[in-house]
Amino acid sequence: MQNKGEDSQLHRGLEQRHITLMSLGAAIGVGLFLGSANAIKLAGPGILLAYAVGGLVIFLIMRALGEMAIKNPVAGSFSRYARNYIGPLAGFITGWNYWFLWIVTCMAEITAVGIYMQYWFPGTPQWAWALGALIIMASVNFLAVKAYGELEFWFALIKIITIVLMIVFGLGTILFGIGNGGVATGFSNLYTHGGFLPNGLSGVLLSLQMVMFAYLGVEMLGVTAGEVKNPKKALARAIDSVFWRILVFYVLSLTVIMSIYPWDEISPKNSPFVMTFEQIGIRGAAGFINFVVLTAALSSCNSGIFSTARMLFNLAQQKEAPKSFERTTKSGVPGLAVVVSAIVLLIGVYLNYIVSEKVFNWVTSIATFGAIWTWGTILISQLRFRKRIDAKEKDKLEYRMPWYPFSSYFALAFLLLVVVLMGFSENTAVALIVGPIWILLLVACYFGFGLNKKKG
Repeated sequence: MQNKGEDSQLHRGLEQRHITLMSLGAAIGVGLFLGSANAIKLAGPGILLAYAVGGLVIFLIMRALGEMAIKNPVAGSFSRYARNYIGPLAGFITGWNYWFLWIVTCMAEITAVGIYMQYWFPGTPQWAWALGALIIMASVNFLAVKAYGELEFWFALIKIITIVLMIVFGLGTILFGIGNGGVATGFSNLYTHGGFLPNGLSGVLLSLQMVMFAYLGVEMLGVTAGEVKNPKKALARAIDSVFWRILVFYVLSLTVIMSIYPWDEISPKNSPFVMTFEQIGIRGAAGFINFVVLTAALSSCNSGIFSTARMLFNLAQQKEAPKSFERTTKSGVPGLAVVVSAIVLLIGVYLNYIVSEKVFNWVTSIATFGAIWTWGTILISQLRFRKRIDAKEKDKLEYRMPWYPFSSYFALAFLLLVVVLMGFSENTAVALIVGPIWILLLVACYFGFGLNKKKG
């Protein structure tokens, strides 16, 4: 259907390198550069265990998604799989929930922009920087998908190179004393400031919410399925490689940071990456690192707006959102979906205005609840998918979930544990109020608008 130069087709302009770096860009954002400071405060060096176990669970979730996405690569993937293998209501909730979680995640990212800008402009309004970031990233999302992918590729590459350099410089300080007067710091800071588990196992458990928030974004590989060239080959490679790269970036980089800088001196108000470069004596680099973590937040927000627009596009195709969201520009961008998502994100700007001190913890915990719903739906869809196909189809699967079905049940149990643990902290308990209310609202809309009676 065309309307004044508009149609309803996404363009397959994303290549292998684009989606690999895009998924890294989405996952390596404020959760690592800023949120890790909050997690370290709770768990100390034991946070490394939380990231490792959380990374394993994410690997299982991505393999479950990959098993379905490589057999049937479609835009809005897990929403469509939930519809096909669980039921129409599950598809409706999952699609709108994913839109919601990225809206909330983008609120966290633009909040981080406001926090980072205080480094150069202390005392300036946090909300003003958040608004500026929102306007810029919404504008970027009107680029043709190939141009968008190219920009996001370089955004992500800057982050990755910076983390690698930080690891290399950090290891030089730890092993050879480079930048520390020739005195090697060693790894003693990991166990001398109250031990490896200074707050016990409970500290590690309570940190899981922020840890899982940090991994939010890798599943957007499924959202790109409708716009990637040769999706079967590209998705398999991306899923297999991204997990290991993220695990290295998170676990190794935080090992370096906490070896150089005692965990109990890391402030949740500052990026531990900036603090680490200052600690090893490269003060001139700290400003550059702050610029890098700023671009990291913008990059993740960029990916978030991309995801929300594509999910609204898919919901419109399923007749579960206004049909106008299905229209695309000449360059293949669902323009109205981008605009509406950006307008809703103004709520994040307002929160930065009225509760700037609390907004980051609130929005990250709510986003984590939304992510857990999405990840849980992926796992349940995969379990139902396996039961639905016959033995011959199972033998022909090009990409498989390892250790099925035990791996799927283990990952589901872990996600349930994280939800329960969120109720033990005042900062994260808000998610257990907002999240269920949002799900109930979606259920009410589904039946209220008669979508349960829709054929097809």
